[in-house]
Amino acid sequence: MNNAITFIEALATLAFALSGLLAAARKRLDAVGVVVVAGLAAFGGGTLRDILLDRRPFFWVTHADWLWALLALCVGAMLFLRARHFGVTERAMQWPDALGLGLFTAGGTEIALANGMPAIVAVLMGMVTAVFGGVLRDIVCNEIPSAFRDHRPYAVCSFAGGWVLIGVQQAGLPGETALAAAALTATGLRVLALATGWQLPPWRADETRH
Repeated sequence: MNNAITFIEALATLAFALSGLLAAARKRLDAVGVVVVAGLAAFGGGTLRDILLDRRPFFWVTHADWLWALLALCVGAMLFLRARHFGVTERAMQWPDALGLGLFTAGGTEIALANGMPAIVAVLMGMVTAVFGGVLRDIVCNEIPSAFRDHRPYAVCSFAGGWVLIGVQQAGLPGETALAAAALTATGLRVLALATGWQLPPWRADETRH
């Protein structure tokens, strides 16, 4: 089970690091800014989860090789990624980002459950893991976080995936099955939203109701 969670977090970290690279590139940040923004996107949600759960050491301290991989990814991107690639790459990154959302949801929820958290707290910790790396990325880049302004379901997909994990475990199925079901649910819902343009309704406080 631990190996499965480690593998899940590694894949999700890579997907989110790439999203951070693109955000930093669009803002034309320097090398330090690129590494910081990519690191926040990749590790921010999991670190916040570990802080809230009082869990030590942080997951990126336990797997320090991921830091070297992040540095290598950033250097490679700065050497080879050019402005003409941004549009295509940003569109393409929606799909691995959806995968990272599902993977971090599953891993974060399971880690919270393993630390004795009740179901609702575990689901919220999964959502924090999946969403708040992107929130920190956008804040540092001086933007309203896309998870809050995009209107296409993002955090909601993670929330649903966390409850699927809880339900599958309650049904007595193996832990790996629960992880896979949660990841597929959150990722599938996000992909469906991207493919169909499905949006959450905005708050229309300025409208007069009759």
